Amino acid sequence: MRHVLLLAAIGLALPSLALADPPPGGIVHVSVPAGTSLREYGYQLYGGNCVMCHGSGVRGVYRPAASDELGPRLRGVGSLAADFYLRTGYMPVRSAHVQPRRSRVLFSDREIRALVAYVASLGPGPAIPQPHPGRGTVAEGLTLFTRHCAGCHQINAEGGYVTGAVAPPLGDSSAVEITEAIRVGPYLMPRFSKRQLSDGEIDSIIRYVQHTKDPEDRGGWSIGHVGPVPEGIVTWLIAMVVLVAICAVIGRRHEA
Repeated sequence: MRHVLLLAAIGLALPSLALADPPPGGIVHVSVPAGTSLREYGYQLYGGNCVMCHGSGVRGVYRPAASDELGPRLRGVGSLAADFYLRTGYMPVRSAHVQPRRSRVLFSDREIRALVAYVASLGPGPAIPQPHPGRGTVAEGLTLFTRHCAGCHQINAEGGYVTGAVAPPLGDSSAVEITEAIRVGPYLMPRFSKRQLSDGEIDSIIRYVQHTKDPEDRGGWSIGHVGPVPEGIVTWLIAMVVLVAICAVIGRRHEA
């Protein structure tokens, strides 16, 4: 009985560090008194939804015996990474062993702002970016996207498959999310510093990605904008049908 009471006391003393799994229907919502700061509210939400993988001291969780990392440390990552993973629905995930995918956002806007405020308070780090795609150019964006991004996302930003991961399509990505992804490097994507890609170059990349969302189909049939290989296959299929038809017509004439 004393052990039960002791565990109950610890649970009451540390409500924000509860290690329960998120419910099947979504996440753990936290009720806080009116006037609670965003940082404190985020601290409570962190305890209910993030501590299992990222640790009570936000140092991450690593199991040396199994060489298994459940979640990276968050101290010093700033608000940029937290904002990206939460607003895209990448987090929270049911398992730390699967690739995060864009999904339905389970947190409200206030909850996201609170979690971002808490993570940002843990140490100095990059802030949420403010891109200006209007200052970029499609031509420069095409060149940069071809050089750095098309190998995984395809030249038309429709996404693709790479070894051990899926490169998502960028049609639903906002300008801020594209900038955050470039600076964070989620999952297997490389992280690009400002020395590798300046803010102005990212503006051009965003401008090009926005262009791919509504391209001008001057050639006529877009075939879903899935790239040159499927377009070539369709062309050859049509050509084969036409050639067979021509051969049939010529053969009938010779028979006559």
